[in-house]
Amino acid sequence: MEGCNDKRKVICYEIKEKLKMIVDTLHNATKYFSVHPLFAKAFEHINKTDFTKTEVGKYDIDNGLKAILSKGSGKTKEASIAKFECHNKNIDIQFCINGIETIGWKPREKCIAENGGYNEEKDLQLYNDAPDMYFQLTDGQFAIFFPEDVHAPMIGEGEIKKLVIKVKI
Repeated sequence: MEGCNDKRKVICYEIKEKLKMIVDTLHNATKYFSVHPLFAKAFEHINKTDFTKTEVGKYDIDNGLKAILSKGSGKTKEASIAKFECHNKNIDIQFCINGIETIGWKPREKCIAENGGYNEEKDLQLYNDAPDMYFQLTDGQFAIFFPEDVHAPMIGEGEIKKLVIKVKI
């Protein structure tokens, strides 16, 4: 299994073959620690970080964990869907710090219209398909997107502050 060492092979198999998107609150994050060996560290980072004092940008948390802190105006559905994305080598933990963020979602197996090829460097595959559903995140809520989850984030009005943690698989 590409990107999985022997220690994580079983977990990587489960992630690639069985798991689908998770949406929950930070209060319940411990329920998901067994899904991937780095989830506990990822959520520990969220719980211990004062995001009012953390600058927007990209930074490393630990080996296999990268963070992207962003703050900006929400996009229209059309603008977000233009970059309807999924990843092959990372799981996204998308945590809403404040604001109301709408996210579009569709299972990758139902997507048929690739928008360009897979970008290995960015670990990014885009699709021209439309989401099957939309849901909202607000303060203290998160979504976990596995490689099977195509997503269109940052839809909304007003300012949205969020943290995306890239978890290597």
